[in-house]
Amino acid sequence: MSMTFEDYRHFTKIQIRFKDVDKQGHVNNANHLTYFEMGRVDYFKDVVRRKIDWVKTGMILAKTEIDYKLPILLEDTIYCGTRIESFGTKSFVVKHALLKEESGDLQMVAHGRCVLVCMNYDTRETTPVPEEWRTIISAFEGLQ
Repeated sequence: MSMTFEDYRHFTKIQIRFKDVDKQGHVNNANHLTYFEMGRVDYFKDVVRRKIDWVKTGMILAKTEIDYKLPILLEDTIYCGTRIESFGTKSFVVKHALLKEESGDLQMVAHGRCVLVCMNYDTRETTPVPEEWRTIISAFEGLQ
């Protein structure tokens, strides 16, 4: 199933830094992962709305894919759409869309998919997705 930016309910405005731009004048592709991460952090802050002890309990990135559609330039206004698509027992799938605002319209410049695994950093073991996250996010996203 392919998604469009209309399928996203959460957006984060991304500040493009001068250091993000390469010699060719566009944002280097490695920065897209950072923008996705910024979107995920804001998503949890805005959607889960619970204090999370990221030092003890967190997640690790197990897999990521990115499709690049258009270049991002320093002066562009960019948003990262974030959506949790599905849950496993100890992992979940996050979809991201980077969107450029141009003349009041949004254009998809890149989209990606990440698999995150829940982790207890004290024990260095994977853990189940917290039930509270699953409940809150499923309600927000309209997941079954």
